[in-house]
Amino acid sequence: MSDTKEKILMTALHLFARDGYEAVSVSTIAGELGMTKGALYKHYKNKRDIFDSIVERMYQMDARRAEKYEVPQVKYEIHPEAYKNQTAEKIMDFTIAQFFFWTEDDFASDFRKMLTLEQYRSTEMAELYSQCIAAGPVAYMEDLFRELILEGVLKEENPRQLAVEYYAPLFLLISMSDRTGEKEAYAAILRQHAEHFLHSHRANSEGERHEKRD
Repeated sequence: MSDTKEKILMTALHLFARDGYEAVSVSTIAGELGMTKGALYKHYKNKRDIFDSIVERMYQMDARRAEKYEVPQVKYEIHPEAYKNQTAEKIMDFTIAQFFFWTEDDFASDFRKMLTLEQYRSTEMAELYSQCIAAGPVAYMEDLFRELILEGVLKEENPRQLAVEYYAPLFLLISMSDRTGEKEAYAAILRQHAEHFLHSHRANSEGERHEKRD
């Protein structure tokens, strides 16, 4: 991607996060960059093209981060085998990484703020917010926990309930960090939560784990 195209993308996302997607026009984006609309149209067809590129970038970033922490990159329905043989430690490390990603990465932070604003104005944005920040991550954790239960790593419990209980503090601490900026302190709280949660729900014995596998 050219430097100019990248600047347009990042500037547009920042404006969407600040003012909302609907309130920002191509003229506004071009003016912020000190260029004409004609010059902008050489890189993007319209505002929707910019938005679609933003969403695609987010999905690419998600996939790279999942690959880095060795957790599944796609939904369970697409590749169920990727959810097997996961570990509680990988899930915990990925959880902490998610916290810093959503709070420290400029692109991710603005993307989240844009969706938070627009979810009340657009059903499409509400669905994207749910998929990326709310119900989507819960479903992802539910699939991971269900496999860990089947493999005998975790106790026999309702995986959806586990997913909600595990994910809720991450969601809350991200919001709290927005207000105070105390990222390291909240990350420490999140790590304590993850460690305690995964430890308290582990299978109690080798015998129990073998029984579940059988």
